[in-house]
Amino acid sequence: MIEKNSKVDQLLDELLKDAKNTQEILSREGLLGQLTKRLAERALSAEMTEHLGYVRHERGAGRRGNSRNGTTAKTVQAESGPLELAVPRDRDGSFEPQLVRKRQRRLSGFDDQVIALYARGLTTREIQGHLHEMYGTEVSPALISVVTDQVTDELIGWQNRPLDALYPIVYFDALFVKTRQEGPSSSRAVYLALGINLQGEKELLGLWIAGTEGAKFWLSVLTELQNRGMRDCFVACVDGITGFAEALSAVYPRAALQLCIVHKVRNSLRYVPYKERKTVATDLRAIYGAATLGEAEAALERFAERWDAKYPVISQSWRRDWSALTTFFDYPAEIRKVIYTTNAIESLNYSLRRVLKNRGAFPDDAAVVKVLYLAIQRAAKRWTMPIRNWVGALNRFTIMFPDRMPA
Repeated sequence: MIEKNSKVDQLLDELLKDAKNTQEILSREGLLGQLTKRLAERALSAEMTEHLGYVRHERGAGRRGNSRNGTTAKTVQAESGPLELAVPRDRDGSFEPQLVRKRQRRLSGFDDQVIALYARGLTTREIQGHLHEMYGTEVSPALISVVTDQVTDELIGWQNRPLDALYPIVYFDALFVKTRQEGPSSSRAVYLALGINLQGEKELLGLWIAGTEGAKFWLSVLTELQNRGMRDCFVACVDGITGFAEALSAVYPRAALQLCIVHKVRNSLRYVPYKERKTVATDLRAIYGAATLGEAEAALERFAERWDAKYPVISQSWRRDWSALTTFFDYPAEIRKVIYTTNAIESLNYSLRRVLKNRGAFPDDAAVVKVLYLAIQRAAKRWTMPIRNWVGALNRFTIMFPDRMPA
C-alpha cells in the first residue's frame, strides 16, 4: 500500500510541477478540469473497445464488421461545471456508452450536488445562482426541479414502507409552512410522527400536510400507520392536538395519551408578566415534578390558592387536561423522562425549521414534502440517536405489558 501511494504521489508531483496558482489547478480550464475530461474520454474509449472487441488501429482477425466512426462533441453538466466530451461513435450505431448515456446531459455527481443544496433549504433560484457563481454553469430553475423530482419515487416508497408491529412510544408534532396549494398563499400544517422502536432508536414514521386538524384527519393518519403494520403503541405523546384523543381511542384503544408538559408550562406562562414568570414556573414545577399523582394534585391545589386571583386560567387549563397531563405518573422514573415531553422530536423540528426559515410560500404541498424529506435524510445522523437509558425503560415496559410485548 505504501509503494502504491508513493507512485500516486510521484504522479501528482509530476502533474503539479508546472502549476503556478490555484486557478491553474482547480479551475474548469485548469489541471483538474482537463484531468476530468481526459479520464472521462479514456473511459468512453475503453467502453468502445470492449463493445467492438478490438483496440484502436488493430488489423486482421481481431476486426469485425462494425468499426469506429469518429466522435461526437457533447457537453454535460458535471460537479465542476460544463464538461465538453468527445464521445466515440461506431458505424452501425449500436454503441451504448454507460459513463455518459445517450441523451444524458448531466453526470450523477451534478444531480447529487443539486439535491444536496436543495436539502439545505436553498430555492431553485438560489441553487441556480450558486452553480453559476461557483462553476459558471448556466442551468434553468426548471432543470433543477427535474433533478430534485428524482427523489419522488424514493419519497413515495419511504412514506408507504412497512412499519414495526410495536413502537412503545410515538410522538406527534406539527410545524407550519406557507403554500399556494389552494390558490393564494396560506398556512398549512405539516404533521410528523416519530416512533421509538424496541431498540430505543428514533424513527420518523411519516409526514402529512393538512389545512386544518381534527378527529377525522387524525383518524386517517393513525389508520394509515395501522395499515402499514403498526399494531400497537403504549404511549402517544402530543402537544394538545385537536381531535387526536378521539382518533387514538378509536384506532389504538389500549394506548395512553400524554400531553407535553413543557408545552403546557410554556403556554401557561403566556398569561404571566415577565417579572413573575420565574416564581410561577417554580410553582408549576412542583406539580409535574411531584413523586406521585397524589402529591401532584396537592401541588395543583396550592398553586390555585396562590395564583387563581391573578391568573385563574392557568389552573383551569391544567384541571381540564389533568388526565392526559398526568399519564406519566403511571410509570417509573426511567419512562417518565422519556414521555412527559415531546423534546425527542424537537431536535428534528429544529433541523426542519432551519431549512424552511428562508423560504417564502411553496408552490404546492408536493414541493413542501420533497424539501422536508431531503432535509430529514440529511439530518438523520443527528436526531436518530438512541434514547438514553433505554434499557431500563424497556425492562419496565416488559413487566407492565407482558401480553403486548413481542416474544
